Amino acid sequence: MKKNRRFNKKQKSSNYSKLSLFQKPDMKLHKACPLSGKNAPKVDYKNIKLLKKYISESGRILPSRVTSVSLNKQKELSRSIKRARLLALI
Repeated sequence: MKKNRRFNKKQKSSNYSKLSLFQKPDMKLHKACPLSGKNAPKVDYKNIKLLKKYISESGRILPSRVTSVSLNKQKELSRSIKRARLLALI
């Protein structure tokens, strides 16, 4: 029985190595949120320079999968973009 358990552990580890053939083990899949952390700009409807970075040329709000912004910051960002549009700042 002990030999079978060892064999199963080895088999599982080989499956994990197959999943990451082209990926280095230390690589991160997602970028860090540019609006979180130290020295991050404050998300505000008056900060038009920042808001324009997260709007496409056609005027739509870019999704978080493109901009790599966290969920909470994406909500703040979309709220402030909509507020700036309402006040005709953008």
